[in-house]
Amino acid sequence: MGYLDGFKVTFKKLFEERTTTQYPKEKRPKAERMHGRHVLNRYEDGMEKCIGCELCAGVCPARCIYVRGADNPLDDPVSPGERYGFVYEINYLRCIHCDLCVEACPTEAITETKLFEFSFTNRDDAIYTKAELLVDDEGRPRHLPWEDWRPGEDEHTSAWMRATSPAGDADYVGRVGWSGELGYGVRAPERGQRGEAEDAARADEMAAAEAAAAGHRRAGDDHGAH
Repeated sequence: MGYLDGFKVTFKKLFEERTTTQYPKEKRPKAERMHGRHVLNRYEDGMEKCIGCELCAGVCPARCIYVRGADNPLDDPVSPGERYGFVYEINYLRCIHCDLCVEACPTEAITETKLFEFSFTNRDDAIYTKAELLVDDEGRPRHLPWEDWRPGEDEHTSAWMRATSPAGDADYVGRVGWSGELGYGVRAPERGQRGEAEDAARADEMAAAEAAAAGHRRAGDDHGAH
């Protein structure tokens, strides 16, 4: 780009309508997949999703996550697996919100909210414990005194985890491939990269193929019965 093209960009900006957000009284809308403060999720029956596998801690490039698993009590299990996250801590003085922990988690236990405006008066507050990270009985993140929560910032915490096309395979576009969450149920798939119209057409094709396959199975069963 030549210097004249640079002046052209600057000149165009002079005539664009600009808006000013009166921060902190109001905030600009945030992207659905924004990387903010983490939460630990529960299944729809209230059991914790974390199984204490420590994969999130192992993949973390900042080494800000500490997890220690423990065997589930036989009489009162915490998670559906053999183990659960007995200790779970995140040091937010080191976290870079890369979201690799969310990608690595095999049970969709750890996800991120849209909240990034939180400050601490001491270093101890910067280390979030399991009691602070685990969602409440309604599936909502716990709001701590030093966090500036606004409406909507605690919704869709699993947006980044809910990949539209796992492993880049377009055959999975529009298919639900995750478990339900407490307070939300099974979330709907996100719109695919090909657009809403293409996604709808693909969904119709998949439904027709499944119906045809079911019809073939029924025909085979009837033929076998005769």
